[in-house]
Amino acid sequence: MNAVKNRPFARWFGPLVIVVVAVAAWLTSSFWLPALNSFVQRSISGFRTAPAIEPHSHSGGDSHDSDDHGHGHEGHDHAGHDEATSLELSDQALRNVGLTREMIQPIELTTFERSITVPALVVERPGRTRVQVATPMTGVITHVHAVQGEAVEPGSLLFQIRLTHEDLVAAQTDFLQTLGELDVEEREIKRLQEVTSSGAVAGKVLLDREYARDKLVAHLDAEREALKLHGLSEEQVDLIASERRLLRELQIFAPSSDDHPENELKLTGLSIQSVSFQPSSRDKPRIDDTLILQDLLVHKGQSVSAGETLAVLAEYSELYVEGLAFEQDIAQLRRASAKGWKVDAIFDEPGEDPRIVDDLEFAYLANQVDMESRTLPFYVRLPNEITKDRRTDGNRYIEWKYLPGQRLQLRVPVEQMPNQIVLPVEAVAREGAESFVFQQNGDHFDRVAVHVAYRDQYSVVIASDGALFPGDVVAMRGAHQMQMALKNKAGGGVDPHAGHSH
Repeated sequence: MNAVKNRPFARWFGPLVIVVVAVAAWLTSSFWLPALNSFVQRSISGFRTAPAIEPHSHSGGDSHDSDDHGHGHEGHDHAGHDEATSLELSDQALRNVGLTREMIQPIELTTFERSITVPALVVERPGRTRVQVATPMTGVITHVHAVQGEAVEPGSLLFQIRLTHEDLVAAQTDFLQTLGELDVEEREIKRLQEVTSSGAVAGKVLLDREYARDKLVAHLDAEREALKLHGLSEEQVDLIASERRLLRELQIFAPSSDDHPENELKLTGLSIQSVSFQPSSRDKPRIDDTLILQDLLVHKGQSVSAGETLAVLAEYSELYVEGLAFEQDIAQLRRASAKGWKVDAIFDEPGEDPRIVDDLEFAYLANQVDMESRTLPFYVRLPNEITKDRRTDGNRYIEWKYLPGQRLQLRVPVEQMPNQIVLPVEAVAREGAESFVFQQNGDHFDRVAVHVAYRDQYSVVIASDGALFPGDVVAMRGAHQMQMALKNKAGGGVDPHAGHSH
């Protein structure tokens, strides 16, 4: 009787258990389903790679060969990798793509500057780069102490000139003659002072001599100033007065591009230092003190007139970059200059990636638009640096990194976008309407679809829509090659029997 009553319950017990197990499995699927998928993938991979082991199987060595070749996927966790969108690269492939340690970096939020690119040219700084050396007096070149192309420092001796300037000779002669007459008056006054005190000579005679002396002193001061107008310094005039001889030879020294002391011209009797002589006790010259003798315009024995240029020196420690902005960009350019935004200089080098010099400062904007090209010139400061410094036969030669006449491009920011994910253009691959970034995941690179908010010639702004987050490590270059590798992988491997008849 009891057995009959329990039959309906027994009939429904089995289906009820199945329903409960199914509901429990569905509720806990997030825990066991990924592990099951990983197990299935490993099983499938094992079946696919099993035939590759057979050719290495030999009698008496089956267990050994199985151990050697059965480890291909041990140590590689494929959980979380979609084989269709995941790529594993060998060390050689990484180097071929250019993915060095510096090119695999975590994402950081940064301020992106939307910019315009304009053509530009490296130019000299007007009034600073070129320094002309001229002679203030007529004469004959007796010695040239420097050679063209040589690097010199301010204060280095450049030329010695034998003076033939008639006006200067006459002015020096008058100066020495007045000095002699003043000496005679001083001695006569001293004698009269002795005899006047005894009453032998009237005091009026002594007073007349003192008046004559005062006239000579005034005349001497005027002649002294006249010598200065001829180009002599105070020290030179004093030396003429002390030695009582005419100035016959003039030494011309390298001036400074900013300071112009009076001792750029010196008498032969003063100590000199040749350009090629560099005592070891001297401090190393500063870069901004180094001048290049760019043009040497005279030679030994040549007669030169007052004001004639002897040489042209060039100071390249800082240059300008002249950019040419179009009329429609003038308002943006003025805003960038007013806000003090930095400018990037882009030098294209054959066979290499462009060389970028960043954080350059505006110098000034021109106030006139060129009538022919309809462009506005503006200027950016370009600090220079020495790439080579050598000495040959006692002369010093240097080579500067940037030279006037070099062509380049200027990247001028016109808008700032803070807290953006900014990647190089080489980090994003495009396939039709899709854009992809390759994120490092263990020893694999996973392809991640992203939305490109902005793109220019050098950078890409990725939208912050959850596809990527700060801290994610991505490949900063080689995205196109990696995308092609994925496509080849999806097309299947090479048929091992291709080209063979059986």
